Amino acid sequence: MHRVEHVMGFPVSLRVDDEGVPESAADAVFAWLHEVDARFSPFRADSEVSRLDRGELSDRDVSADLREVLDLCEEYRVATGGAFDVRLPGRGLDPCAVVKGWSVQRGADLLRAAGATRFCLNAGGDVACAGGPWRVGVRHPEHADQLCTVLELTDAAVATSARYERGDHIVDGRTGRPATGLLSLTVVAASLTEADSVATAAFAMGPDGVDWAASLPGCEVFAVDAQRRVLRTPGLPVAQAAGAR
Repeated sequence: MHRVEHVMGFPVSLRVDDEGVPESAADAVFAWLHEVDARFSPFRADSEVSRLDRGELSDRDVSADLREVLDLCEEYRVATGGAFDVRLPGRGLDPCAVVKGWSVQRGADLLRAAGATRFCLNAGGDVACAGGPWRVGVRHPEHADQLCTVLELTDAAVATSARYERGDHIVDGRTGRPATGLLSLTVVAASLTEADSVATAAFAMGPDGVDWAASLPGCEVFAVDAQRRVLRTPGLPVAQAAGAR
C-alpha cells in the first residue's frame, strides 16, 4: 500500500509492506491528520488552538488531546529553561512544533492497531517507521540535492529541525530572537512525538541543545552547527551503505 496526501502544509506519504492490511487503515490515518489540522492549526481562525488563544476557551475547556499537547509544550519549556516556548510575546499560541510529531505518531499507532508491522510514515521529512530496516536520508542543510548521512531505522522515528526550508523561524524564547547557532539538528528516538519535540527544543537552545538532546535517554543526535561542524552521538544508527529509502 502506498499513498500520498497534502496535510498540514506538507506532503505526507505512507508505505505499508504488510499483506492484508486494509485500505481503511490508511483512510483512518489521513482522516486523523486532517482532523488535527482543522482542530490545532494556529492558521485557522476556527480551530481550537485559535479559539483558546483569543480567550474564547479557558484552559479547563480544552479537549483532552489539546491538553496533552499543551502539557508536552510546558514540559519542554521547563526542560530548556524557556528556550522552547509556544507562547512567545507578541505572537499567538503556536504548538505546531509538538503537534506535528505527536499527531503523526498517533497515526503510526493507528496503523499498528490495524495489524501493520512494516510501514514508513513520512510527514514532510519527519519519519515514523515500524519493522525495517528503513533507510532515511538526512538532507544537507545548505545543498538540497545532497545528503549529510543516511540512517538505518528499525521501529524508530526521526525528525529534523533546520533553517533551510522556512528560514530563521525557530525562536529562542529566552531572547526573543531567532535561533541561529545551528544549521540543522536531527533526533532519532523511539517515538516521533519525542523526536520532533526534542529536535525543535534543542534547535531553539542553539549549540547547547546538542548536548541536552544527547543526554536524553533513547535519543541519538546528528547536528551541523553554524561553523559547519558535524556533531553526532556514538549510537547514531548510520547505514553501512549509501542510499536512502
